[in-house]
Amino acid sequence: MSYPSIRHNPDNRHFFLSLAGVLIGFGVLMVHSASITSWPTEFERVYLTKHLQFLTVAVLAATAAGCLPARIWFKAAPWLFVANLILLGLVLVPGIGTEVNGARRWLRFAGLSMQPSELAKITLPLFLARTAFLARERIRHVFFGTVPFVVPAALTLALVVLEPDLGTAVFLAGSAALTLFFAGWPIHNFVLGAGAAVSGVVFLIVSQPYRLRRVTDFVSVWTDFANSDAWQLRQSLITLGSGSFWGVGLGRGQQKLSFLPESNTDFVFAVVGEELGLAGTVGLCLLWCGIFWTGVRLFRSLPGNCFASVVSLTLLTQIVGQALLNAAVVTALVPTTGIPHPLVSYGGSSLVVTVVSFGIIVSLSRADRQTDRVVLK
Repeated sequence: MSYPSIRHNPDNRHFFLSLAGVLIGFGVLMVHSASITSWPTEFERVYLTKHLQFLTVAVLAATAAGCLPARIWFKAAPWLFVANLILLGLVLVPGIGTEVNGARRWLRFAGLSMQPSELAKITLPLFLARTAFLARERIRHVFFGTVPFVVPAALTLALVVLEPDLGTAVFLAGSAALTLFFAGWPIHNFVLGAGAAVSGVVFLIVSQPYRLRRVTDFVSVWTDFANSDAWQLRQSLITLGSGSFWGVGLGRGQQKLSFLPESNTDFVFAVVGEELGLAGTVGLCLLWCGIFWTGVRLFRSLPGNCFASVVSLTLLTQIVGQALLNAAVVTALVPTTGIPHPLVSYGGSSLVVTVVSFGIIVSLSRADRQTDRVVLK
């Protein structure tokens, strides 16, 4: 069957990238502001310098990714996935993986560090989408429509849990579910998978006192705020409340001065609320909505279950979803997860992976209906 050629509108792509650029610039501004301490030193400049270095690497990598044809991602998906599994395994090896505060999540070499679990946010959707494309005639089969998807996802999640990093593991499980949902996986598989996932998460939370304490602290914030032991969440809400509608002014926030922990990483959204007020936080959320809307429009002409569409919608949804999840943590709507705000939080691996994801989305946006036929060549 032949398909008509599709003329892509470059204006949509340019608008999408423009909004991403605005977010990146806003992130640089907030990283510098949120890094200021109560004793002015060169430390905040170090954060800004490193963030700009990470951003340079991210933009160069994203540019290269954006120039690749869609079929390259299809062919490279299994190799990228296997490489990521190897890195996740190496993190757990003493002497190779770097341990910080009891967690072994980083690989460091020659002064550089990377977090392989962040790379899984790209490699896992790519691999699952490719598998779904190849098995689309058998995706409803009891065995061939289940095992090829469950095994790679389970391997990835197990390695991340062993780091330990339950928050990222749960996020990756959601990413895998999104990929399979867009690919047309049967609904009854999601019901069974959700039951197993919830049971596993509850067991992992109850089995570790520090995880259980996060949940109890979260509950105490809403039941007994004055006497709550959740210092970080209490300070986060105080920070947001002190900003009122217009905020105290950019760079003039007080809570980041040693009161609010992780003010330039996981809780940078609270600093936005204090310095730019409700107007700033709502504006940031609207900006994310704009990115999601323009990103979806890039693929409106493609079949919903084609490789390019499945991967791009998954990457786009998980980026925006991560931003909303971080905002929910900061506003004490969900327990603390340790997930940063994409593009706005200070970071290395997270920043690079997010920007490269935008590059992959742009690359796949140039696909057309012919891609389903030529991608296997």
